[in-house]
Amino acid sequence: MKRLIYRVAATTLVGVGLLTGVAAAQTGNISTTGADSYNKVSSKTKSYTRVHNDTSVSATNSNSQGASTGSANSSMNTTGGGATSGSASNGNTLGASVAVNNSATAGDLLDGASAMAGSDASGTITNTGYNSTNVVSSKVYNSVHVDNDTTVSLVNTNTQSASSGSANVSQNTTGGSATSGAASNNNTATLSVSVTN
Repeated sequence: MKRLIYRVAATTLVGVGLLTGVAAAQTGNISTTGADSYNKVSSKTKSYTRVHNDTSVSATNSNSQGASTGSANSSMNTTGGGATSGSASNGNTLGASVAVNNSATAGDLLDGASAMAGSDASGTITNTGYNSTNVVSSKVYNSVHVDNDTTVSLVNTNTQSASSGSANVSQNTTGGSATSGAASNNNTATLSVSVTN
């Protein structure tokens, strides 16, 4: 019974703990212990990093155009001349570029967490007693969670109308010519999306 009580009394523990946020050297020392003693220097470091990127990009372009040429008319002339209507056209050009970069990787964050944790803990046990048990323990726990949510919405709406007017030659002794102008539509859209997670 006396031997058991002696072992309990001779147990020596030095605990070194570190939470994330401060990088610091942790040192524990045990020296000059008794016989049959249990001696332990323990260091434990825990790091938890969580990154949540929630990116939403929305772009909308709405374009409405109308073009029409007037009528060309030659009528009620002894000798009809020429009548010409001008041209009408629509043009629309859209260029949109979206770039989203959430490129921090779990490996980069884990390296940073380890550096912040200051994992350079050390422990020494010297001049120990007969038949003693001596343990130096250092444990580092790192947890990194990265969550990227990216939503990109691009909407291009283009409404165009073009009409050519009428060409009319009537009621002339000698008819001339009537020419209606051209009507045209043109639309160009270039959309570029780049997402890096």
